[in-house]
Amino acid sequence: MLYLEVAVASPIVESLTYLPPEPCPVELRPGLRLLVPLGPRLLTGYLLAMGDSPPSGDYTLRPVADILDPEPLFPAGMIPFFRWLAKYYQYPIGEIIRAALPGGLNCQSGRRVLLTEAGRSCRLKLAESDLAAGDWRAVLLERGALSIAATRKLWRRRADSNLLRRWQGEGLVEIRLEVCRDQVRDKRELCVRALSHQQTTVSLKPSERKTMELVEEQTAAAERPWVSRRDLNRVYAGAGRVLSALRDKGLLAMEERLIYRTPFGERPPFYAKPDCLSSEQQKVMAELSPALQAGSFRTYLLHGVTGSGKTEIYLRAAEEALRLGRDVLVLVPEIALAAQIEGNFLARFGERIALLHSGLSAGERLDQWKRVAAGAAHVVIGARSALFAPLSNLGLIVVDEEHDGAYKQEDGFCYQGRDAAIMRAKMAGAVVVLGSATPSVISYNHARNGKYGLLRMPSRVADRQLPAVDIIDLRGVKTTSGRPPMFTNQLIRALRENLKSGGQSLIFLNRRGYANMMLCPECGYILQCDNCQVSLTLHRKEQQLICHYCGSRRKSAALCPKCQAVDLLEVGFGTERVEAELQGIMPQARIARLDRDTALDRRQYIKVLREVQQGGIDILVGTQMIAKGHHFPGVNLVGVIWADASLSLPDYRAAERTFQLLTQVFGRAGRGERPGRVLVQTHHPEHYSILNSRDNDYEAMFNSELVMRRALQYPPFSRLINLRFSGEREDKVRQAVTLMAEAVKPYCRKGLAMLGPAPSPLARLRGRYRWQLLLKGEAGTLHAASAFLQQRARKAGFPGGVKMTVDVDPENML
Repeated sequence: MLYLEVAVASPIVESLTYLPPEPCPVELRPGLRLLVPLGPRLLTGYLLAMGDSPPSGDYTLRPVADILDPEPLFPAGMIPFFRWLAKYYQYPIGEIIRAALPGGLNCQSGRRVLLTEAGRSCRLKLAESDLAAGDWRAVLLERGALSIAATRKLWRRRADSNLLRRWQGEGLVEIRLEVCRDQVRDKRELCVRALSHQQTTVSLKPSERKTMELVEEQTAAAERPWVSRRDLNRVYAGAGRVLSALRDKGLLAMEERLIYRTPFGERPPFYAKPDCLSSEQQKVMAELSPALQAGSFRTYLLHGVTGSGKTEIYLRAAEEALRLGRDVLVLVPEIALAAQIEGNFLARFGERIALLHSGLSAGERLDQWKRVAAGAAHVVIGARSALFAPLSNLGLIVVDEEHDGAYKQEDGFCYQGRDAAIMRAKMAGAVVVLGSATPSVISYNHARNGKYGLLRMPSRVADRQLPAVDIIDLRGVKTTSGRPPMFTNQLIRALRENLKSGGQSLIFLNRRGYANMMLCPECGYILQCDNCQVSLTLHRKEQQLICHYCGSRRKSAALCPKCQAVDLLEVGFGTERVEAELQGIMPQARIARLDRDTALDRRQYIKVLREVQQGGIDILVGTQMIAKGHHFPGVNLVGVIWADASLSLPDYRAAERTFQLLTQVFGRAGRGERPGRVLVQTHHPEHYSILNSRDNDYEAMFNSELVMRRALQYPPFSRLINLRFSGEREDKVRQAVTLMAEAVKPYCRKGLAMLGPAPSPLARLRGRYRWQLLLKGEAGTLHAASAFLQQRARKAGFPGGVKMTVDVDPENML
């Protein structure tokens, strides 16, 4: 008897055992996606292992309901990695695998409500308490069927929830269990291929001859024997009308083929491969090449200043890994940075590249995944989730901007992409390169202690100098309105002089939108999000107030909702307002903006990057999206509107992050022939993070942080787990977190420190109240305490729909 170990895509922590289906349509292999019964439902499961030993205990085993794919979606070598993730981050393994796979690949059954023939034809007799019954029948008539979840969302009164039960008893509706199949599927298109080149013996019309010529041109250009009918019609609108005639004449064959949807549209800008490496780059490659050739696990921290040529190191290391027959994974913290890396890697490696990130459509992501799984792509570039790419022979992992907090997933499966990448490399016997001009304190501490190899590149390529940095003290500087100025006179003067001399400028502010809040001058009311305890941001171009946490929108208000006063004040500023003010100050300048609002369209984003590269933009305004990774040779002036935004956050990493962000944005200046200059506006000119970033003194910042963290026992001198509790009723959330705080107290006698319980800094988010319990201590005690609390929560549950999220090694304390 064969027994199957299956990870079910559900909150169940452990894997389950099933029997093979009878008959079994395909060869069973680890990595296959299955449809399995769990209670009355059918859910997606993932085959982890097979064996002939039955599970211990008295169980009635059930067979697998269906095998969903003919081939495994991930290699068997990734299963130990998934097991480690489940254990370390304390999350169900089936949910981890579901999160790792492309979206839309989740089959499950659900109960659906359908009107019977009697329900469709009868005339309802409505009682006073059933006034909504006619509405429900109308909805069912219109949609045909509703899921139980959909009916729950629509119900507004208790009387409504009794309707289904009563209607089912009267035979007006039936509740049926149905399987919902994949939401994204393979794409197939009608394709054509030439069968004969002896066209002279066959009489052809001009349109037929032109179509045959196009088929041959297109197939030759694509280096494959077929071309899709859609592509032919794009080039020649008349092609589709004559294909059947050409097939009947024996010149063409037509067949439906599987088509890969490609995310590669307009190519991002890239730089040419240098003839030779700098001396520092040569030293780094002299370390990396033998490590890659050895084929064993090793982690290196590449600490190179901005403009030192780290990207070229990534490219040369990838070339070496590919030469050795190994696969390459390149991680970037944000989708925006993927385009910059993508351009350079595409120029070197062509079609061996695959992209994996959330900016792709569901179909593109599925096809890129399948290309990798089939061995058609050997270099994967993407954001955090690309970590799970099904590369079967991994030899190199690059984590660019390794310090960036975006590598940490903040909800659900709260994994750290950088740390998980190191573990995946360890299991694969691969080399890891963590690159940054401003490494995280934890990574640099590991490098100083010998856990990581430390590679340094302290100089820019071509002996270019780092920019000169001037700090502008905003204390006491006021405008006629009494508020601090957006642009000081020094910054305006520098921008004008730089424009006059033909230079490009970059203006940085890590806030998007036009105004941070709308304030009533009469009663002091601040317009807030209905779902979150935060103010709404004004986006003037869209004439909307937007919550930057939950995404809710409303029209810009003309009156105060509380006292009906007019002329609400627009308080604060974001990148949209900075752009508008600059256009008023310097109308002759060509100004563009890059932030999350303007970069949603990939083509527009790449267009702006190319225009900056080619000198078509004089001033680029943006958020942290423009602060990292970009190479703009023409930018020689950087202005920081307000350097203090991240210093005030309630987070022990606030100073480190401020240093990192400022140093990164400073590094955009002076990367070409002209020397760079930076002007920084701040209310805290003496803060060590700002002074150290001015001096590009990473060691000084690192040492200051170590002193503070040692005194408070924060990482790297301890480990953290943040337990977040959320629910729609604050009293129930407080009750749940208090119970867990009492339960964990025995572990406090074993060296565990407990901070809280307390409301989260963002006390209400997306309609849910939030409290947290921060645990601090050694890894073993910490994980044991957290596992104990989760087990207790699973057994007893929480009142009022309260949810507990376990965040191991938290990055964000908000």
